[in-house]
Formats: sequence, C-alpha cells, structure tokens
Amino acid sequence: MMAAVGSDVVNFWETSLTKWIEQACVMEVMTPKPGNVYPGKAYDDAGLEDFIASARIIAPILAASSRHGIGLSILSAVRQTQRECGTNTNLGIILLIAPMAAVPPDRSLSVGIQDVLSGLSTEDAHHVYEAIRLADPGGLGSVEEQDVRQPPDRSLVECMKLAADRDMVARRYVNGFDDVLTICRCGLRHARAFTGDQRQQVGLVALRLLACEGDSLIARKCGSEMSELVSDKAASIVAAGWPDTPESHEMWKALDTFLRVDGNRRNPGTTADMIAAALFAALREGCLTPRGGWWKADAKS
Repeated sequence: MMAAVGSDVVNFWETSLTKWIEQACVMEVMTPKPGNVYPGKAYDDAGLEDFIASARIIAPILAASSRHGIGLSILSAVRQTQRECGTNTNLGIILLIAPMAAVPPDRSLSVGIQDVLSGLSTEDAHHVYEAIRLADPGGLGSVEEQDVRQPPDRSLVECMKLAADRDMVARRYVNGFDDVLTICRCGLRHARAFTGDQRQQVGLVALRLLACEGDSLIARKCGSEMSELVSDKAASIVAAGWPDTPESHEMWKALDTFLRVDGNRRNPGTTADMIAAALFAALREGCLTPRGGWWKADAKS
C-alpha cells in the first residue's frame, strides 16, 4: 500500500515538473530577446517550432532525472533532441535544469541543490561529456585538462570547476546555482516594478543578465572583447529606460540586428539558457504565475 502511495506521489511530482520545464522553455523562446530566436525571428538551422518541439521532448526526460540519474538524463535529453530536431537547440538548458529537477519535492531549490550537486559522480561526467560531444556546441575549442573529447576521471562538478572561468553554465554547478535562484526570486520581482507586461519582464531580466555577464557562447565563438561589447550595449539599453522609452526600443532593435550578422555567430545563447533555467526555478518555487496566453506556442507575437 505504501509503495503504491509513493508511486502516486512520484508520478504527480514528475507530472508537475514536466509541465514547469516545458512551460519555462516555451516562455523563454516566446520572449523577444536580442539575437535569440523568438516569434518572427529564426536562425538558418533552427526556428521557433524547433525550440518548442525541443521543450516538449526534454520535459518528461528531465522530470525523471532523480530516478534515472542526472548525467544519463542529460544524455538522453540531448539524444532525443538530436533525433527529432536534428540540431542543438537546448544543450545549456538541459545542463541547467537537470540538477534542479532532481531536488526532492519537500525541499526548496536553495536548500536541496547542494546535495544534488555533491552527489554527482565521474559516471555523470562521462554521460555529460558524451552529450556535449553529440550536441557539438559552437566554439567548443580544447583544453589541456579534462577535455570533453577525452574520458573524464573526475566528478561532474570537479570537471565543471575547470570550465567555470569561461562558461556560464559550468559556473552554476560551482556556485550552487545561486544566481539562477536570485534571478528567480528577485530578478523577476524587480522587473515587475518597471513593467506590467510579463513578456517584457522576462525580456528585461535577460537584458540585465547580458549587461552584467556578457555571454560565454559569444565569448567562445567571437572572443571576450565581443562579449564585453555586447554587455556594454545591453547595459546602455537598460540605462536608456527599456521598455518605457522610444530611444531604448530603437537601441534594442539595433542590438538585435548587430547580434544577427555573420550567420548569427553573436547569438547570446547562454543568456537564453539561463533565462529558461530561472523561469523553471520560479515556476517550481511558486515565484511566477504565468498570466494570459502570451507564452503559448500559438500566441501572436
């Protein structure tokens, strides 16, 4: 009898996680953000429909990460995305959400995430390395220690520590997802003071994140100076009063155009991944209640 009750609880929780993961990913891509895919803007190899399909694909896989293991769930999610979409739409999102989805339902993310991270093993690192090779993210490069093309001999967190200075996703594994949770708890609430439009609230958080950190995908593909330039441009838009002033909207459009030149090499993809992760955290923690249908796949842009 207890086993049956336990199974019901697990099924209910994973159903909730599946809904929040898919919802967070769709909200991210439905929010206009400079240089990213959003309604009316696509890349040559991926459009809005690919990101929405990817959200549907990965949600139930990551929702079961506590049962199947985080590394294996990451690999499974990447494999299934590649099978159905044929391109890397969501590697960073998968890496960020998988550990958070494994936090038990009776614990908050801030309390439970450290136990999840400390339990990650060398086997998890093997699975994640395979997932990264399969997704083949842009600008990957090579390093002397624990290179992704070689079998790792350290835990996943130890491997992430070696990449933390150059990769925003890896940094979250090292700092316990603290800034993801700060965005979820404080960033969205602060944005609500500037605009009542929920889509603009998400967009403002993304601009502030880009202004604060730049983007590690841009840095890998185009160099740190380009990432710093993009950060400065984003900061100028925020300082100009986006979304309340005409000047800031013109600056936003100019940045969007600037980021799309040269085959979208300046795509701030890691910033988008961080926003999806923060939205999942906000939904999971009850910090965000989606209003209206703006974020749904059939919503008008």
